[in-house]
Amino acid sequence: MNFLPRIAVSLAAAMLIASPVAASAQSFSPDQRHEIETIVRDYLIAHPEVLQDAQAALDKRQQEAEAQKARTAIKKDSATLFNSPHQVVLGNPNGKVTMVEFFDYNCPHCKDAVSDMLDLLKTDHDLKFVLKEFPILAQGSVDAAHVAVAVRMQDPTGAKYLAFHEKLFSGRGMVDQARALAAAKDVGCDMGRIDKDMTSPEVKTTIDEDMKLADAIGVDGTPAYVIGDQLIVGAIGFKDLQQKIVAAQK
Repeated sequence: MNFLPRIAVSLAAAMLIASPVAASAQSFSPDQRHEIETIVRDYLIAHPEVLQDAQAALDKRQQEAEAQKARTAIKKDSATLFNSPHQVVLGNPNGKVTMVEFFDYNCPHCKDAVSDMLDLLKTDHDLKFVLKEFPILAQGSVDAAHVAVAVRMQDPTGAKYLAFHEKLFSGRGMVDQARALAAAKDVGCDMGRIDKDMTSPEVKTTIDEDMKLADAIGVDGTPAYVIGDQLIVGAIGFKDLQQKIVAAQK
């Protein structure tokens, strides 16, 4: 009968998800079990889309769980995430919407995302844009982040840091300490102070804080953005980011 395969699939699923006690109480004979397994196997071979649907449902469930975990962590750590004294703030410091970006100086997608950030700052004067160091791709990234924090320490306005940020992302090849120091010099930093500050406790505190935040909210790649209570991983582009900001404003 046509409904037999579906019954068999349902029975097999019930057997798989049942508790050990319930499973041990099953009274199927070996022949009955073999028949059920054969029917299920044949059904899945004939209808492989069932497996695709199941995988899609599982993926969706996992994504929803990860999104909820991120929302919970963002709420819990919101003060540090949006208003840490160790972060770089661009745009309007009193903006209605705060957008946070975690980045790595050796991430090619972060390089592409710089223009998105600049366009957002030009078009939205009510946006507070926060930059967080997240050096995960290479030792050069870590060394460059140390220089970057030292640049931030001598520039409360963020203007010199932004020039440094653009300069470092505009070059080719791997970013390391030497390139970061050259960029700092090019934008007019006090290099004696940079040499001193890049090994200061403030640098370690800043990077440790950013790494812990990223881990807590589930950042596993760069660039990653936090807008409102939402985590977005990947360079999704200016228009999509703009839409996320508008949604957060509402």
